[in-house]
Amino acid sequence: MTHEAPDSLAEAAIGAALSVVGVSSPSYAPEWAEWLEELGFLPGEAVRVMARGQPGADPLVVRIGQSTFALRRAEAACITVLNEGSLGA
Repeated sequence: MTHEAPDSLAEAAIGAALSVVGVSSPSYAPEWAEWLEELGFLPGEAVRVMARGQPGADPLVVRIGQSTFALRRAEAACITVLNEGSLGA
């Protein structure tokens, strides 16, 4: 069964095994990319959405490495991801 990869971490399904492709910043918060990279959101790192807040799915509980963070959807949208199963395809 094939799942379409989300464009960003904000769109990822809960529990999906993902890999960070890159990080960008919105024009209104250019410092976000550097901040997210300092937290460990670097290309090639495994990442997973563990839970979403209710209502509105904000914030997201995200696991990267041995760390767990709560990110707002706007911040998670800056992180481009790829399904880990798609890496070898």
